[in-house]
Amino acid sequence: MVNIKISGRKVAISDALREQVDSKIGNALKVFDIKPMECDVVLRADERRGTKNRTSCEVTVFVRDNVVRVDAAGPDLETAIDEAASKVTRKLRKYKTRVVDRRQRSKRPMPAVEPVVDLSDLIVAEPEVEEDDELVREKVIELTPMTVEEALVQTDLIGHDFYVFEDSVTGLVNVVYRRKNGGYGIIKPKIEEADE
Repeated sequence: MVNIKISGRKVAISDALREQVDSKIGNALKVFDIKPMECDVVLRADERRGTKNRTSCEVTVFVRDNVVRVDAAGPDLETAIDEAASKVTRKLRKYKTRVVDRRQRSKRPMPAVEPVVDLSDLIVAEPEVEEDDELVREKVIELTPMTVEEALVQTDLIGHDFYVFEDSVTGLVNVVYRRKNGGYGIIKPKIEEADE
């Protein structure tokens, strides 16, 4: 059984809520039964009037070195928990499928690496910083060596539009990002070649 830590923001965690989280989220985690796995569940209530979905359930699952995060909102906590459990199930199934596919593809020979494209023409100067454009959050990350495919999996799992990682082949920092018109892109540093 997975250890599920439950906390509340403006919500008192009753035995009934704890039992529902253990039941719904616990069943969702059985899709990908692997050790070690930990899960944090945060239940929130929004006290602003006129808010359509006043409650939310955020689930963060730690599977080995990977993080799966979902957030669901609803008119009540039970609905939000049910929706979060459904989203966790879908994300874990998608992750499990990618892990199996990656293992099968690793047995095949690797394709040739594409040449690095010069992106300097695409860089646009940033406008002057206004008071509203100030830095409001700083996040420190631990770079883990991985392949581009593994970085794409992480991007999907955490639900962000980008992911920063260390390329396991080159040892350089890269960024994969979700493109607005579909698909993904990658930003790689330009490698300076030494004069011979």
